[in-house]
Amino acid sequence: MSRSEEAAPPMTSSAPLTEPTLVNALQISSGDTAWMLTATALVLLMTIPGLALFYTGMVRKKNMLGTIVHSFVSVCIATVLWVMIGYSIAFTPGSPYLGGFDRMMLEGMSFLKEAGQLTVHHLAPSIPESVFVMFQMTFAIITPALITGAFAERMKYSALLLFIAFWSVLVYAPVAHWVWEPTGFLAAMGVLDFAGGTVVHINAGVSGLVAALIIGPRLGFGKEPMPPHNLVLTVAGASLLWVGWFGFNAGSAVAADGRAGMAMLTTQIASAVAALSWMCAEWVRRDKPSVLGLVSGAVGGLVAITPASGFVGVSGAVAIGLAAGIACYWGATSLKAMFGYDDSLDVFGVHAIGGIVGALLTGVFAVKNIGGMDASLAKQAFGVVVTVLYSGVMTALILGMINALIGLRMTPEQEREGLDLELHGEHVI
Repeated sequence: MSRSEEAAPPMTSSAPLTEPTLVNALQISSGDTAWMLTATALVLLMTIPGLALFYTGMVRKKNMLGTIVHSFVSVCIATVLWVMIGYSIAFTPGSPYLGGFDRMMLEGMSFLKEAGQLTVHHLAPSIPESVFVMFQMTFAIITPALITGAFAERMKYSALLLFIAFWSVLVYAPVAHWVWEPTGFLAAMGVLDFAGGTVVHINAGVSGLVAALIIGPRLGFGKEPMPPHNLVLTVAGASLLWVGWFGFNAGSAVAADGRAGMAMLTTQIASAVAALSWMCAEWVRRDKPSVLGLVSGAVGGLVAITPASGFVGVSGAVAIGLAAGIACYWGATSLKAMFGYDDSLDVFGVHAIGGIVGALLTGVFAVKNIGGMDASLAKQAFGVVVTVLYSGVMTALILGMINALIGLRMTPEQEREGLDLELHGEHVI
């Protein structure tokens, strides 16, 4: 912390903030802060144990530990990198493409109890900056963790660690800056993403597809059955994701207000509708409604409503949920079969397809009286295309570099034996 910050007087101006600023502690809302602390815990719950259980139940038993650790280690790596550099380049003013370096290692973020001062972020002036940092950290945590489902059961652990690290800094943080920091070029042109349809889901889904293509299919893919070993874990994980998603979407209002309430309501509606629409589509096509299909549809609905949740009303939520359930079912079944790629846990089919549907339909159903902003389908489409291209190209470059350094894939013998024993020396009895 600099001497100028220590001596700064309490801020009394009502002018909108444009950068993280030291203010009088009396400006903090205890209600907003309490809600955002809760929302932060809910979003962290989405990764551990939510996503960890959701993914682990869908793999084969020999790969349980190797899969669940992907989510856990993502928490650790993303946390450290967010503090070191990610937050600074994502959420401080800078160029239209990258933030500054003023908050590296959270330098300048202050809480001065005796002076009655603390710093706030300009996007969340009613809560401490530390809470905003932590809330956004949970988004940076779950996004690379989502990608791991695309190449489950075959990637080297050492390669995974490097991938999470490089991807978090080179892909996630810049895209977050473009979309959520007011100086980012997509934000400036009016692209809407309330809680992460582009930043989290399209970003992760496209990267997952690229990774699955580069690493290649699992041994025996398409030739031998690879059923989920424990769908009870998957249902439990999906349930935790659903509950945690209220922190994800309603928390993105960064206040305990009416917009948070609307975001929570639309999230619930869209998820329920999407689960039912996937179920009905599968029932018609395959004569039986699967449990995995029902919970996957719910997740697809949660994904699709994410960019729209703070901008649409009830009718928009219903329409987005209906479209998402059908589109994600098609993406996870017909599209994958058409091209023959091994997206192990349907990261592209659910997250990229659901995110694209949600991002585009935000431009159709956004209500200015709710979100306070005009929506444009053309602008939303531009944001989708930019995110798809950047995440796809950067993921390919990162994986190419890692492959050249240490290789990406386990040996065939290791893959047959399983991640648990071969990579971690442990197994589930």
